[in-house]
Amino acid sequence: MVSDTFVPVRTAILTISDTRTEETDTSGRLAVERLEAAGHPIAWKEIVPDDLHRVRASMQKAIDDADVDVLITTGGTGLTDRDITPDALEPLITKPIPGFGELFRMLSYEEIGTSTIQSRVTAGLCSGTFVFVLPGSTGAVRTAMDRILINQLDARHKPCNFPMLFDRIRGLVPERTS
Repeated sequence: MVSDTFVPVRTAILTISDTRTEETDTSGRLAVERLEAAGHPIAWKEIVPDDLHRVRASMQKAIDDADVDVLITTGGTGLTDRDITPDALEPLITKPIPGFGELFRMLSYEEIGTSTIQSRVTAGLCSGTFVFVLPGSTGAVRTAMDRILINQLDARHKPCNFPMLFDRIRGLVPERTS
């Protein structure tokens, strides 16, 4: 059921980069700014180098953290050897959300044309945590936040949104059967 009441979504932000620092992490900062402006608290923010095992460990930390509903990552979605973020996430996914990547690339095509094909943006439900893997560019993060995630993380968004699923995916409300 869609709510008439705002529900804050506790979010962790993970920037994957060998070169970004807190001062230069414009993409992570933009995600934080958009979420806070929408009323969502940031549980924590971290920068991790492009190392498969370290990235996966940080993702698992967010998935296991009872204070995190959503993990948003920036960086590491390209095609080079150092771009490992989707690969780090893959074994942690309980249910993939293919529509997120499809919609992102469609919207991104309007902005950057066929170059969007080089992005391996993805999303999945990992146990009870939604994880969204975004590119590292500030423009791509803006597209994802402003055109997809801010709406989908708002419990008032109709006809459906992610917060309306929290209780059911966590087993607090039984699934309906036909």
